[in-house]
Amino acid sequence: MSIDLKNAIRSIPDYPKPGIVFRDITTLLGDARAFRRAIDELVQPWSGTKIDKIAGIEARGFILGGAVAHQLSAGFVPIRKKGKLPHKVVSIGYSLEYGIDAMEMHVDAVAPGERVILVDDLIATGGTAEAAVKLLQKIGADVVAACFVIDLPDLGGAKKIEALKVPVRSLIAFEGH
Repeated sequence: MSIDLKNAIRSIPDYPKPGIVFRDITTLLGDARAFRRAIDELVQPWSGTKIDKIAGIEARGFILGGAVAHQLSAGFVPIRKKGKLPHKVVSIGYSLEYGIDAMEMHVDAVAPGERVILVDDLIATGGTAEAAVKLLQKIGADVVAACFVIDLPDLGGAKKIEALKVPVRSLIAFEGH
C-alpha cells in the first residue's frame, strides 16, 4: 500500500500569523509507515555511495537527519542555534524576517573534504539552509546535497541552495506559503 506523504502532513492555516499555512510534520513523524517512507525516499539516491556525515538543522532536522545517517551508516552533525553547543564552534550569521541570528556547529564535527548531506524538514525562503550550507563549506565540507521533506517553491529557497552549487532534493511541494 502506497503512503501519501502529503496527506500525512497537517496544514495549519494562519499560523504563526495570518496568511501563513504552517506545514506540521509531527503527524508524519507519528505515522510509522509515513515516517519510514520519508526516510527511505531521502536515503534512496545515496544508497550504496560514500557519505561521511549527515548534518541536521535544529530541531526537526535532528529527527530526520539522525534516521538518514543511520540508514547510510554515516555520522550525524547537529547544526544548532548560537550558544547551544558545549565545545569550540564555528559560527555563521544569517538574516531572519525581523533581524539577524546565528547558527553553529562544533569546529571538529566535519573534516575538510568529507562528503556531507544537509537534512531538514522544510525549505521556504532558504535563509537557514543557505547559512547551514555556507557553514559546512566554510570548514571544508563537500556538501553533496540538501534534502527536505517539504519545499515551498513559491518562496524560492531551493534556488538559493542550488546557486551555491548544491543539488536540492525535496519529497513534496506545497504551493503558496
